[in-house]
Amino acid sequence: MAPRGRTLLLPLAAATVLVASTIFLFAAAGARWRPADTGLPVPPRAVSAAAVPVTASASSNTTGARKELSFLDENGRPDDPGSGSGAGAARCDPRAAAFRVFMYDLPPEFHFGLLGWSPPSTGSVWPDLTNDFAAPPPRYPGGLNQQHSVAYWLTLDLLSSSSAPCGAAVRVADSRDADLVFVPFFASLSYNRHSRPVPPEKVSRDKALQEKLVRYLAARPEWKRYGGADHVIVAHHPNSLLHARAALSPAIFVLADFGRYQPRVASLEKDVIAPYKHMAKTFVNDSAGFDHRPTLLYFRGAIYRKEGGSIRQELYYMLKDEKDVYFSFGSVQDHGASKASQGMHSSKFCLNIAGDTPSSNRLFDAIVSHCVPVIISDDIELPYEDALDYSKFSIFVRSSDAVKKGYLMRLISGVSKQQWTRMWNRLKEVDRYFEYWYPSQKDDAVQMIWQALARRVPAIQLKMHRSSRFSRSDRGK
Repeated sequence: MAPRGRTLLLPLAAATVLVASTIFLFAAAGARWRPADTGLPVPPRAVSAAAVPVTASASSNTTGARKELSFLDENGRPDDPGSGSGAGAARCDPRAAAFRVFMYDLPPEFHFGLLGWSPPSTGSVWPDLTNDFAAPPPRYPGGLNQQHSVAYWLTLDLLSSSSAPCGAAVRVADSRDADLVFVPFFASLSYNRHSRPVPPEKVSRDKALQEKLVRYLAARPEWKRYGGADHVIVAHHPNSLLHARAALSPAIFVLADFGRYQPRVASLEKDVIAPYKHMAKTFVNDSAGFDHRPTLLYFRGAIYRKEGGSIRQELYYMLKDEKDVYFSFGSVQDHGASKASQGMHSSKFCLNIAGDTPSSNRLFDAIVSHCVPVIISDDIELPYEDALDYSKFSIFVRSSDAVKKGYLMRLISGVSKQQWTRMWNRLKEVDRYFEYWYPSQKDDAVQMIWQALARRVPAIQLKMHRSSRFSRSDRGK
């Protein structure tokens, strides 16, 4: 070949190599970020593209993300301190958010102070969650305290919402821009730790905080504007907010159930039911189908209960000797959560029987264990049931039918392998709705609760707008 031809070919070859390299780099980048494009939460730590299945199917997406999420700690935080939604994350524009929330800057004694946290400086109220290098928020206590920790997760989510990609709710600085007003009082923790007076005190710290909260809210212009109808207060433990619930009843309560509330104080029309934080371990990458779960029906917990829970005792004597049925007493003190996880993971059906109140944490343990719940609680209310059909993955039995001799066993034994597998697959799809994470993830419990609250907004606004029809003309008189 002539020298002139070789001279022309050299730049052409270099250009070809450059284009090929560029295509390769873009392809690699595309493969690396595909999980986020398919709607998965960004993994808490970097993983190779080969470790995450790249597919658009819901089941594969869930499996790929769940494998990463299983490395979060018991408070739902990534174990990699460099991850999260700090200063480097994309910021959310409150004006573009679908659901805007104003949160009171209550003194720490109402929230993180109950966890032993002290402000780092005078005038500071909150832990700094917008800085990657700041100390992590204080941990919530474990054990049974965890199951009623809803206020903690919602508060964390609002504190980090301004520096994180937009979730279901974002915090705004001006209450006039808000759809709802959030009251950050850890009422369940206050009850668990401080409901009994400590001598020489005559009034418990919990009661004193409730009385102080009522006075605080009554003096606020935000409360006076609509009489508290647009306020959100979390009182998840059945005995929390006991002294203040009547005075604060115009607000939206976030509750476990209505078992210990008067109808004039709390109702499904006004309030929101939130899931317990489950105690059993989520069954990650569950392939234990019908033939790999030897126990037909499982229950472990307190058997002798007061009030509506007396049915547990009847069912115990009826079922304890049935073949392939495990029905036994259990408690947290004897490693109950660990044993319940093992038992539920190897069982086809799990009993959720009314106790002292209509609801219990056991239902949510069963859901994340993919053990089909058998719900025997006539007065139970379920989280976000207006958006989620529980009959697709649960069996409901009236209490009057459950105590009939042979009824329950005939019902459960009559469920075919195909029917059970359909419910099992649905459980694996919906379990993410009952997980509490920080930072919150798409469609987790935190986001689902905000969405349930957002669905209350139109009815509240209609009521408020109707009540203010004549306010302008009355001011002109």
